[in-house]
Amino acid sequence: MAPKFGTSGLRGLVVDLTPALVADHIRAFVTSCPTGGEVWVGQDLRPSSSGLAAVVLEAARGMGLATVDCGAVPTPALALAAMRAGAASVMVTGSHIPADRNGLKFYTPAGEITKTDEAAILAGLGSSPRSPGPAPRLVATAGPDWVARIVTAFGPEALSGLRLGVWAHSAVSRDLLAGAMRALGAETVSVGRSETFVPVDTEAVSTDARADLARWAPGFDAILSTDGDGDRPLLADAVGQVVPGDILGQITAGCLGAETVVTPVSSNTGAELAGRFARVLRTRIGSPHVIAAMEQAGGRVAGYEANGGFLLGFEAEGPAGPLPRLMTRDSLLPLVTVLAAARRVGGLTTLLAAEPARFTATGRLEQVETARTQALLAGLETDPAALAAFLAALDETGDRQDRTDGLRVTLASGRILHLRPSGNAPELRLYAEAESPRVAARMLERGLALLAVRLA
Repeated sequence: MAPKFGTSGLRGLVVDLTPALVADHIRAFVTSCPTGGEVWVGQDLRPSSSGLAAVVLEAARGMGLATVDCGAVPTPALALAAMRAGAASVMVTGSHIPADRNGLKFYTPAGEITKTDEAAILAGLGSSPRSPGPAPRLVATAGPDWVARIVTAFGPEALSGLRLGVWAHSAVSRDLLAGAMRALGAETVSVGRSETFVPVDTEAVSTDARADLARWAPGFDAILSTDGDGDRPLLADAVGQVVPGDILGQITAGCLGAETVVTPVSSNTGAELAGRFARVLRTRIGSPHVIAAMEQAGGRVAGYEANGGFLLGFEAEGPAGPLPRLMTRDSLLPLVTVLAAARRVGGLTTLLAAEPARFTATGRLEQVETARTQALLAGLETDPAALAAFLAALDETGDRQDRTDGLRVTLASGRILHLRPSGNAPELRLYAEAESPRVAARMLERGLALLAVRLA
């Protein structure tokens, strides 16, 4: 599959991300979008990222712009630093996908590129180089400044007394994450550190990863981590059970005093059932859609995705100080907010028990061509008998459909099944929402098995 440009920027196999292709997209970006005259560049820890970052820096410099090399740094840290400097930025990362793939994420001085920006970049492909700008300068403060934002807002005692495991794997955020927890008063122990890249999808945590978390859990109040580029959080409780990202989001938004919440249709319905928000707005999956709805809503608005990435759309106040807005997915804020709230009420178990009993299990079928998954969904959408037969095999009946993004069916039981082709990989994702984790997991397992047969 050729590299694809869209909601997550440019993504593709490393062998297909040629210097010419990458440089063309960088030239189109700086020609078509605001930059403030400067481009900041960061990278994750996958083997191909340093070489691609060099191409990005050279291409931006070749357009006459000043460039800043931030090295290996989490995506939200790069975005925060560049936005504060009034500059554009490009993050070299494939996020949670395997190491044979990589990509670019684009930010203007205002934040993540919009759908309008995407169209402008595609139209700008083929732009010619200009006179070279100055040599790149190095900046090493983006990561520490990302941590300082949270420590200032929550204070040095926010996590005092907690013993936390930090699943380091190959996340570019791993050392900053551990340092942030210590700066907030917690004791940390690194587990599962790897010098080989490990793809971690916080929305669909693998069976092997869940087994590792359960094995590491004894002796910790919680285990925390992120995906590869540090914009999606992962939190597991004292027995290693993963806390779903959408539950992290709804708790964080409530703790920060958000009045309006924006979240994709893939998130569970707890935000509506909690009754703590004046409005809950649903969007297609992808942070550009969330950001567009947040900007339209205005006011005390926050956004989150099922993967846990949290977007703060207003100037908030933490327990110890101001918390500036950050309109891009962040992992550190939801991790700290939830851990601090749990500490105040006696632990994660108590905190989570107060949330509505809605749980989503997420899985995927990998290496399935998008055309095949789209054909499957089209058949279920247009043939009521086919959909009824699929649901009957799960001992369910359908009630109403939502086609905002994929096929989302609210069942007569009140449970939800949502089928959707991945936007950045050859995968079919399945989301199952139910009244308990056990029921959601059972629906997911049976649903994936049935879909695998249909796609065989």
